[in-house]
Amino acid sequence: MQNLFGGIYKNKKVLVTGHTGFKGSWLVYWLDKMGADVIGYSLEAPTSPNHIGLLNIHITSIIADIRDLDKLEQTFATYKPDIVFHLAAQALVRPSYDNPIETYETNVMGTLKVLEACRKHSVKAIVNITSDKAYENKEWVWGYRENDPMGGYDPYSSSKGAADILATSYRNSYFNVQHYKKTHQTLLATCRAGNVIGGGDWAKDRLMTDIMLSVSNNKKVNIRNPHATRPWQHVLEPLSGYLMIGQKLLEEKKEFAEAWNFGPSDEGSITVEEVVHNVKKHWNAIDYDINQDINQPHEANLLKLDCSKAHTLLRWKDVWESDMTFEKTVKWYKAFYEEDKTILTQDDLESYVNAAKNKNLEWTIYD
Repeated sequence: MQNLFGGIYKNKKVLVTGHTGFKGSWLVYWLDKMGADVIGYSLEAPTSPNHIGLLNIHITSIIADIRDLDKLEQTFATYKPDIVFHLAAQALVRPSYDNPIETYETNVMGTLKVLEACRKHSVKAIVNITSDKAYENKEWVWGYRENDPMGGYDPYSSSKGAADILATSYRNSYFNVQHYKKTHQTLLATCRAGNVIGGGDWAKDRLMTDIMLSVSNNKKVNIRNPHATRPWQHVLEPLSGYLMIGQKLLEEKKEFAEAWNFGPSDEGSITVEEVVHNVKKHWNAIDYDINQDINQPHEANLLKLDCSKAHTLLRWKDVWESDMTFEKTVKWYKAFYEEDKTILTQDDLESYVNAAKNKNLEWTIYD
């Protein structure tokens, strides 16, 4: 495992904000397995149970708020990270309607303070994670490309669009690639990913979580937007992209200090109702009702990413087709609920890496 991504992460000091969240917990687990010296910076895990609490990993975990600039700077000064993966966020659409101030403070001002701490402490590489929802969504049938405008209808989406624009400003103003190695030593990239699923997500108002909690309680799941189409992918897919970008930045390849999309192939973009049918193949007890409420907050119906840039320039490819993604996700929860809290995270990571090796993907090949 330590030779993946050219072995770049072994013994590197890697700071991950948002490590107690779903995607962050998978990232720090993978980094730990690759021999990185991982520092996590986040609020307490937002749910119980939570993935990070179920993992047997040896990392430095700092429980603090990214809006606390003094604490951030103290952390950077103490641990001197080589690279920062910034994932900490208020990450849900529906709660953003209830708490818009917290959403903007966390996603915009929190990002500003993380980038400022990186600037003051001359961090070598920054991988800033926003969202596919950062794009101005016109609900057209083709995917958004990295040079399409940022936007956002709801508070969450618009806060992510604003955070993305903020990162671009920092790249232009402080981390300009034309001045790299002259006036600064930092490379900054931004990554945008579609809907991710996988074991260990218990966040409220996420489809897979709602399904798994419902079946574990012998209840039907209520489906709000059965025809909404999303690019579903396993959480390890975009993480492999983030880690590839981090590798390139650590290797001082400044041409990768840009924005990048990471999403599934077109067959991974399916409706919510199709998702339910897919997961039911692997856990027959799953059942559902459609409960559309005309008064519910607006959520986009169609959203796709164009990942041609990552495919062509980064040579990144997704590993698992949608059937395998749903199978792995359902089996993780089924093992947890029916086999005395058995955790399949290690099995899933090993299976994913082996499948990537079989496809001869660049990040699995070592000299």
